[in-house]
Amino acid sequence: MRVSMKVMTKILMSVMMAAMLGVQLSFAQKLDEERMDRDIAVAENVLSTLIKQQFSNQRTFFPLEIRGNYQPGYGVTFTLPADFTTPIAFISPPGVNDVVIWNNQPNAPNVTYYYDEKDDSEDRAKIANEKTMRLKERTYYDRNRLNMDSVRDVYNQRVIEASKTFIVDYGDMIAQLQPGEKVIISNQGNQPRQWVGRYFDAPQRTHLSIEAVKSDLTLLRQGKITRDQALAKIKVVNTETVNEVEADLELFSSIIGRLYGQDLSKTYFIGDQIYFERLKDFGAIYYMQVYSGIERGDFSNRYYMPTLGLEDVDQATKDKKVKEVYPKFEKELKENILEYGRTIKSLKDDESLVIQVSMTKCKGCNIPSSLELSVKGSVLKDFNAGKIDQSAALTKINVKKGANQ
Repeated sequence: MRVSMKVMTKILMSVMMAAMLGVQLSFAQKLDEERMDRDIAVAENVLSTLIKQQFSNQRTFFPLEIRGNYQPGYGVTFTLPADFTTPIAFISPPGVNDVVIWNNQPNAPNVTYYYDEKDDSEDRAKIANEKTMRLKERTYYDRNRLNMDSVRDVYNQRVIEASKTFIVDYGDMIAQLQPGEKVIISNQGNQPRQWVGRYFDAPQRTHLSIEAVKSDLTLLRQGKITRDQALAKIKVVNTETVNEVEADLELFSSIIGRLYGQDLSKTYFIGDQIYFERLKDFGAIYYMQVYSGIERGDFSNRYYMPTLGLEDVDQATKDKKVKEVYPKFEKELKENILEYGRTIKSLKDDESLVIQVSMTKCKGCNIPSSLELSVKGSVLKDFNAGKIDQSAALTKINVKKGANQ
């Protein structure tokens, strides 16, 4: 019997996917999770220290919570606080002795000035007091005079330098990483900067991603490439949001928001609109917070699950249902990205459509705490033009999962 090339291709793809899944499952069984957790905890501390050392000559003290998470087949992602979701310290540009610490209290941002100890020409305490008083005298709307964009750029550059040092000098300490897996440092948290701009004029949000492949770090350790060559192989993305966004991106946001309303979704639902950001030369990132149930207001610890048609369930039943529908949620979200994402015409071929999902809470359910799906604009265009079918397009969606709950 003669088999068509199209059928043969599908058979080969199925065999390859099964083989890859088998390898991943085999590795997952061998993974020493306790050792991995320990390696990541140590690496978090090293990265945090390296970043803070970039500001050691400026008298700054600021919290820097870094969280690492390992995903088999993908690698370890270290997430820095997202822009302005926590108080963060910025160093001012070269030649200026000020360190600006921006405390993001929404209705009353505080700015404090400190001075380099080498500046002995004047009474620093007096200057600091005078600047603080002048700042307090400014009106609420005058705070946009602060040049936070340049401050942000210097801060980001120092984070990039510290991250590169961490990757080439310490990235190999995560011993169980496989050759094709990555070490990634990113400032993409799960809380978008939705409120910034409503209260004061702050710099545009930036997207930072610094990543390297484990195989390159192994070559460096073996002496097959130099340190400079390893640094050159590190991929760095440093871009910022774009104020003017295309209508098709707005439309996609409204479509996804409608699909996951309580009346249409059959898995989880959103509680608010889908927020998104257009990033220069990178693409668009959409943020979803999904829920599974609404707690009754009678303190009975019982829930209403509108997408499943359940009126009155206890915590155990709710958690069971949350776990049951997760595979369907991930599958349908991928399909929706392809079906409706192909209507986006403004993305360039090498730009990405990214959806970051903060998952519904479900303690002990072993579902991800977060989910990130991304696909290149070229894939969406090829799917829309019929150059690839849905099965092929689905394999090109990159999936990154947060730590299990």
